[in-house]
Amino acid sequence: MASWSAENATKAYLRTLKMGKRRKEPNTVEFIAAFAAGNNAQLMVMACAAAAGSATLSLVAAAHQTGGRAVCILRGLKELHASRKTLGPYVDFVEFVMGDAWILLQSDYKFADFVLIDCKMDEYKAVFVAAQRGMSKKGGLVVGYNALHCSELRWRDLNLKPHFLPIGEGLMVSKISENEKVKKKSHWVVEVDKCTGEEHFYRITSPQAKWYIGRDKT
Repeated sequence: MASWSAENATKAYLRTLKMGKRRKEPNTVEFIAAFAAGNNAQLMVMACAAAAGSATLSLVAAAHQTGGRAVCILRGLKELHASRKTLGPYVDFVEFVMGDAWILLQSDYKFADFVLIDCKMDEYKAVFVAAQRGMSKKGGLVVGYNALHCSELRWRDLNLKPHFLPIGEGLMVSKISENEKVKKKSHWVVEVDKCTGEEHFYRITSPQAKWYIGRDKT
């Protein structure tokens, strides 16, 4: 990634203040915007647990400052309609795509240099690894918000070595260095349908041996 720009960080921070409503934890969204813009991120991708919300505005503000793109990965049409309503006048500044975040981050958006992940997602583990692998050639930043909801995650097992920041509901920030070697150990991910109980198996490459998505068995 490019060198740190204090000017971009400050302007994105102030822009986010103007865009969103103040929350009980006022620094979370503003900090994300400053971090993305300060690192001059060009392709910013957000993996949402539900509909896009105030956290998405942080990427909009950063993209405005750096001239980059803000992409939001949603589960389906229900979340898309809710996101459009929530974002209001800023909806046109976001590129929406529907699908599995961990798959898209290893294909269409494997060159993202800033990935924002909602740790309330059932499959946040696979998404973290996918983001890391996509950044392994050019480097970038992976940021998990609502990180207090995933305290059981074995961060070292994911080879992410993040820094925990006690801001809002918690932020996990990990910098992936350019050309960082990623262990390529093949393993299976099991996604469990909460309604039917059916298990769907996917094979991906990452440091972990086996994960369960939908029901945590770690």
